[in-house]
Amino acid sequence: MGEWEHRFCRINGLDVHYVEQGSGPLVVLLHGFPHLWYSWRHQIGPLAEAGFRVVAPDMRGMGRTSGPRDCRGYDVPAVTGDLLGLLDHLGGRRAIFSGLDFGMFAAYDLAHRHPERVAALIGLQNPFINQPEKPPLALAAEAGRKHFYHIHYFIEPGVADRDLDAAPRTFLQKVFFALSGDADYLSSWQHPPGTTYIDALPEAPPLPWKWLSAAELELYVENYSASGFTGGLNWYRVSDIRWEQRKAYQGKKITVPYFFIGSEKDVDLAVWHGKKPLEQLHQRYQDVRDVRILDGAGHMMQMERPDAVTEVMVEFLESLRAGR
Repeated sequence: MGEWEHRFCRINGLDVHYVEQGSGPLVVLLHGFPHLWYSWRHQIGPLAEAGFRVVAPDMRGMGRTSGPRDCRGYDVPAVTGDLLGLLDHLGGRRAIFSGLDFGMFAAYDLAHRHPERVAALIGLQNPFINQPEKPPLALAAEAGRKHFYHIHYFIEPGVADRDLDAAPRTFLQKVFFALSGDADYLSSWQHPPGTTYIDALPEAPPLPWKWLSAAELELYVENYSASGFTGGLNWYRVSDIRWEQRKAYQGKKITVPYFFIGSEKDVDLAVWHGKKPLEQLHQRYQDVRDVRILDGAGHMMQMERPDAVTEVMVEFLESLRAGR
């Protein structure tokens, strides 16, 4: 089957980097922040070996994919336009999409707006798009007045950018550890307003960890040192604009086949999707096929429990191919 190949192209006004391996039905893997295509490194080869064409792009403004400095360039039409353009570039009528946090939300938006281009969805950790009654940045500001809250800290352009750009290795090591099943991410909320993110995060043990080596972390450090963090932070800063845009399909179910994989120690699943979010799946999806919860992992599940995540993904993909 061979190794993955790095490719570059021009899509939707961006210089886009993606990795590709394999042939067969198209599977697109979408990362969140502060991640890269590399967060799928354990899944790309095995999914290709299972008979799928696997593509993992760097998302808009992150890694080696360019992005505008203005956060308004990260709204729903822009990001779904990236995915549509990627499909067209790959020659695919439609694809199976999987993702984590912002990457998965982009896939959910695409499934609402262009279901004909989505063969199925495999959600990781984030089971649906939240649509709170108030604009999300207003809610973040309310929380940020009580204690450190990362979304509120990210809002003002130039503040978090400066802090994170000055210490990419420290930030990435601390946030990756904090989000894992080995740490308590919510301990950051014990810090007062005005704390920097790096200071609010728990101290990380020295590398290597059982799921991350120093060399693996270095690839993230090199990429974010080159790009800066503004592109990733803009995905947060545009939250109110996306909230307004998503009202068009609020209350409407996604119609394509849906699978979900979560982990028992994921802070996103525990905190940011309301009470008992998995009980809401049938209210949000017309065709829920399967739901799995893995033990022994936090938000970084593709890296913390790579074999288990890959095994479940292959099972879901083969069930689709078999028409089950």
